[in-house]
Amino acid sequence: MAVNQTLIQFFEWYVPADGQHWNRFKNSVKHLMEQGITAAWLPPAYKGTRGNLSEGYDVYDIYDLGEFDQKKTVATKYGSKSEYQAAVAAARDAGLKVYIDVVLNHMGGAEELEKIKVRKVDPENRMKFISDPMEIEAYTKFRFEGRNGKHSNFQWDHHCFTGIDHAADIKENAIFSILNEYGDKWEPMVHDEKGNFDYLILNDIETRNPAVREELKRWIKWYYETVPFDGVRLDAVKHMNPEFFIEWIDFLKSSVNKDLFVLGEFWLSDNTPVLLKYLEAIGNRMSLFDAPLHHNFSTASNSGADYDLRKIFDDSLLSHFPDLSVTFVDNHDTQPLQSLEEYTERWFRPLGYALILLREAGYPCVFYPDLYSTTYSGTDNTGAEREVNLPAMEILPQLLQLRRDRAYGKQIDYFDDANCVGWVREGVDENSGLAVLISNADKRFEKKMSVGVRFAGKVMKDVISGREVVVDEHGAGDFIIEGVGIAVWI
Repeated sequence: MAVNQTLIQFFEWYVPADGQHWNRFKNSVKHLMEQGITAAWLPPAYKGTRGNLSEGYDVYDIYDLGEFDQKKTVATKYGSKSEYQAAVAAARDAGLKVYIDVVLNHMGGAEELEKIKVRKVDPENRMKFISDPMEIEAYTKFRFEGRNGKHSNFQWDHHCFTGIDHAADIKENAIFSILNEYGDKWEPMVHDEKGNFDYLILNDIETRNPAVREELKRWIKWYYETVPFDGVRLDAVKHMNPEFFIEWIDFLKSSVNKDLFVLGEFWLSDNTPVLLKYLEAIGNRMSLFDAPLHHNFSTASNSGADYDLRKIFDDSLLSHFPDLSVTFVDNHDTQPLQSLEEYTERWFRPLGYALILLREAGYPCVFYPDLYSTTYSGTDNTGAEREVNLPAMEILPQLLQLRRDRAYGKQIDYFDDANCVGWVREGVDENSGLAVLISNADKRFEKKMSVGVRFAGKVMKDVISGREVVVDEHGAGDFIIEGVGIAVWI
């Protein structure tokens, strides 16, 4: 019997900048595997523009994994290169897969100014120019003096970028399209959001440049040889040319490791057809995070009993491509104080996790604070200072172990009530199978569900409440849930 796969995002945005996160991960490997976690997605390991305060998404040097004295630090926010290598090796030696975070959309922190020709664009419609061609000075040339050519001597300069957001000489922040060998047009995207959403932040990488493409292929091969891994999580794929990823992923599979898992972040929570269009454009070469399903969870958590649980999977990626859907309740982008904050309220989180962990379809991803908790403070979108406390979910280890041990076999759905839905997993042997009810209303529900004739005459017990159900001779039982929450019978 193949064991259910479960991923954990082993970080959150506000993880302490103490240089100890790689060690935390190494020391947590045994615990993660005991919980039924089979793979861990780690944060970006390379040097960012803010040195040891950088979360890694403001990329400075993709070859600096905490090895060189750059941006006023050797180690990254998470630790040193040697600690990173040791942590990843410990995980993989124990049988826990590791997915690295790959950010190929942008770079920042260049040391040298270049005179370049640009045109300013309307930030809400990047296809609309709002200036004539003009010459400015911009930080587009990278020297990486601390690395001094080690690992790669590739020269990143303005030929490698499509756009920037700062003109240094005139001290202006705006979105500037760089006039280069490819004209003044952004790279092609699959969606017309903001006219063309190629540009996101910092120095936007020009993947139409053959030299850039070759360097990014050399880099991922070097990375795998330096820190062997089992998969990649690709950041901000919505803002990148799909033609690049076709070439890059094919190289990854043919020249690095054909079995690597590829997962993309295409953040669009309310337009599943665009996600489907993207998957078609890249030939289904990667899985995607199911942002629309997360949106449904958050909406349901803010709607209480007014939300129709029968519609919880409507318009989700899961409902179209279950084999390419990575499901989650929240992540580092949606957590409180983040720019994309859309947090799933605490009361609904057990329901959300039951929906992704105990069902057949999708590849579930657990969020680090839900297993380990976190407390942090920061400024919200109103400018107010706020402290956030995200406690660990007491029920989550139990749900993880139910997924590992019990959530197998044929699935039968009972999505016949707006406030109470259920399903059965018939199991594959006497030690597997379960029945689940979830409710978002403060009332009693009773639902007759069939768990299969092999359970006839047996007693099933709700691991949450302790309530028992006797299965009749036909394999059916009357399952009861009292009020808001979840019930799981085994």
